[in-house]
Amino acid sequence: MGRKNKKAPKASSSATSQPQGTSSNTTLNTPAPELSKSAKRDAAELITSLLEICSKPPESGPKEWEDYPEIVGLVEKIRTIQTVLAPPEKNRADLFPGFVKWLTDHGVDTSSVEISEFPQFGYGLKATRDIKENDKFLQIPRKLMLTVDSAKKSSLGSLIAEDKILQVMPNVTLALHLLNEKLNPESFWKPYIDILPSKYSLPLYWSSEHLQYLKGSPVQGDAINQYRNIARQYAYFYRLLQKNPAANNLLLKDNFTYDNYRWAVASVMTRQNQIPGKDGSRATLGLIPLWDMCNHTNGIFTSDYNSEQDACECFALRNFPIDQQVLIFYGPRSNGEFLVHNGFVYPENEHDRLCLKLGISKGDSLFALKSELLAKLNLAPSRSFYLHNGKFPVDGDLLAFLRVFCMEEGVLKDQYSGETAPGPDELESLKDEDQQVNSENEEKVWTFLQTRANLLLKAYPGTLEEDEATSQSLEGPEAARMSAQLKYGERQILLNTIDYAEKKKGMVKPT
Repeated sequence: MGRKNKKAPKASSSATSQPQGTSSNTTLNTPAPELSKSAKRDAAELITSLLEICSKPPESGPKEWEDYPEIVGLVEKIRTIQTVLAPPEKNRADLFPGFVKWLTDHGVDTSSVEISEFPQFGYGLKATRDIKENDKFLQIPRKLMLTVDSAKKSSLGSLIAEDKILQVMPNVTLALHLLNEKLNPESFWKPYIDILPSKYSLPLYWSSEHLQYLKGSPVQGDAINQYRNIARQYAYFYRLLQKNPAANNLLLKDNFTYDNYRWAVASVMTRQNQIPGKDGSRATLGLIPLWDMCNHTNGIFTSDYNSEQDACECFALRNFPIDQQVLIFYGPRSNGEFLVHNGFVYPENEHDRLCLKLGISKGDSLFALKSELLAKLNLAPSRSFYLHNGKFPVDGDLLAFLRVFCMEEGVLKDQYSGETAPGPDELESLKDEDQQVNSENEEKVWTFLQTRANLLLKAYPGTLEEDEATSQSLEGPEAARMSAQLKYGERQILLNTIDYAEKKKGMVKPT
């Protein structure tokens, strides 16, 4: 899908990568650049080291940074060696007319919208007529979609059939498929691939210095883990492509640079959607041309799949007057998820939430009793929960976990184990804010949550006001602006949680 909101500038769109040998400044007779034997050997050694360090179990907390500098160092050395293989760039906007012609030549009605650039959004779709709420303004047939199913039917098919990773990671399969097609000047999808951005505003593209803007937010750890995972995947598939005979005739074998793989992964990550399989029995991942240029707003899902037409249909979630940008709803995701996976932050996000990792220590003398009770509630003794934006920051799962976490031995044994154990319906009351185990337990729950929220709040550098000012500034790196937008929202959630917990403590019923 499209990427941005009015306060989050879109990813760079000034140029797009191009299959080797098809630039207007080159000809098909121009020899493709190659790495020397010594450069290939140096790259291979670095990639082996990269795979080794990235395959170690990642640390959590402050230790997340321990291996990160070494991983970045190896990646940057690999990128430097592979610079010679970088494809020439083209102006993305120059290629839109050819893309639209490709769409119309294959039966897509583009009369309701056109590609346009919007301030602070980048490219999106503009209404060319008054579009009323629930009007269908776009229909894209399956034959134009680049999917995991089309990957299996392509020259990648034999490699997919042999590699267990590709069989269980459809998003990676789709990324390799996209890259292989990008390198093919005769690809059916060339007009679509040509208009994709050449780079993205994802943290995956940020420097180590820019990642420091996320300090205090749990999203910093998510971004580091993502970088590590992509580096590991790259190293694994580089070696696979060099060693597996099924890859001998693939275009991407000799062009599998880190930058190319990162681009393919980012393109898929920001655009992938589930599509019903051709037979309707399962879902597959795919990229949907033109539809994926719609940007996000609050609302409801208004896209569907027409099995009779074998096409994705998109309906307007509200009225869009002529010349206004047509927006769609991406889903109930947090701003952290939007930033890491889509490359933007949405300040008005009704579904924003903050990840909160909690766990019962195995050294707790009541670990077994608490774990047993949590299992009946389908909750693990250690997992991530969320604090939500809005009036009710605490959901039922978090509340139930905290009540069990704070239970005394007598309560656990007398009320929640053995013959006195309540049934499933009664257990559900642990998720209800209007119920309580007893006044002491309830007091502990809200005091614990208030204390934890205060500790998390203190981890953010600077002030709420500074984040607000940076988020609205048009100066400085885009990474700083988006990080400030993210952290401003997270701080607001924590402050709201602290106030909410204080109110709940005042409402505890005596028992």
